[in-house]
Amino acid sequence: MTALDRATARELLRAAQQARRLAYAPYSRFQVGAAVLADDGRVFTGCNVECGSYGLSHCAERVAIHKAVSEGVRRVVAVAVAGPGRRELTPCGACRQVMAEFGTSFVVVPRAGGVRVYALKDLLPRAFLRPQDYR
Repeated sequence: MTALDRATARELLRAAQQARRLAYAPYSRFQVGAAVLADDGRVFTGCNVECGSYGLSHCAERVAIHKAVSEGVRRVVAVAVAGPGRRELTPCGACRQVMAEFGTSFVVVPRAGGVRVYALKDLLPRAFLRPQDYR
């Protein structure tokens, strides 16, 4: 896929904003939601889930991707991320690598007056290779 149309990007961002409401963030109070567009057109959502042992917490992006994978998805086209307000919030490095693992092309984030779409390759230019990349 070479482009993500604006209507789809806005729909994904709305779904991420809805998912954000379910976040469990009693420690940081920083609620994040994500929405994943699978290659078959299904959308999966997730929110951040914190734990008292902070390293065991999960980012919204990975929760959404793992939900998709647990339902049989093996390719994710796009991931939208929504945090507090309309601030531009891009995924952490761990989430970017998981996105690369499942072939994600686009990352959608809010910006003043609309959405911004990044190519994942611009956010993570030298991702770790996946097994199929070794062939």
